Amino acid sequence: MGIGIATGAYALSFGAISTAAGLSLLQTCALSVLMFTGASQFALVGVVGAGGSVWAGAATAALLGSRNALYGVRLSSLLVRGGWRRAAAAHFVIDETTAMAIARDSVAESRLAFWATGLAVFTLWNLGTLIGALATHALPDPKVLGFDAAPPAAFLALLAPRLRSREPMAIALSAGVVALVCLPFVPAGVPLLIVAVLVAIFGVLRSRG
Repeated sequence: MGIGIATGAYALSFGAISTAAGLSLLQTCALSVLMFTGASQFALVGVVGAGGSVWAGAATAALLGSRNALYGVRLSSLLVRGGWRRAAAAHFVIDETTAMAIARDSVAESRLAFWATGLAVFTLWNLGTLIGALATHALPDPKVLGFDAAPPAAFLALLAPRLRSREPMAIALSAGVVALVCLPFVPAGVPLLIVAVLVAIFGVLRSRG
């Protein structure tokens, strides 16, 4: 419940940011219900809000969300189920549920932690999104509150804890330089997509080396 409440509070900003980026209330809520992975959602609305195409935003979101597939490989041995339960479990494979599940000492406890966390986060994330979007709709011009600066601020907050050694710092700085170099030559949102692809390639080559 603690994780769910914290995530729900974070969803308030997503609902507000998404609406400020030009998405409708229905589109904003649909993203939280159907996509249900915070970093990817922030990436999509950040690209769209900066004037990029929906396709560039969707591609960036998909690359960021690909880590959930790796989580699924790790969790498959703990959450072996058939039919609708497998589909539901796949939708709930996110950072929080994975962390809670793999920290348990038994399979039964892992399954309980996964489903309890998944249901709490899903419910409160979508409720927070709805409240944030409704609050922003009540304002005549939500952009005057500076919501356009919130997506990069949110990414910096997510990134900061991972910059505790030289290699992640070097990767982050290099990614920033590449994005700045590409910025004048490609549409909005594409620099982030280019950087994501390059970092993914680097990760594959590094793992093979």
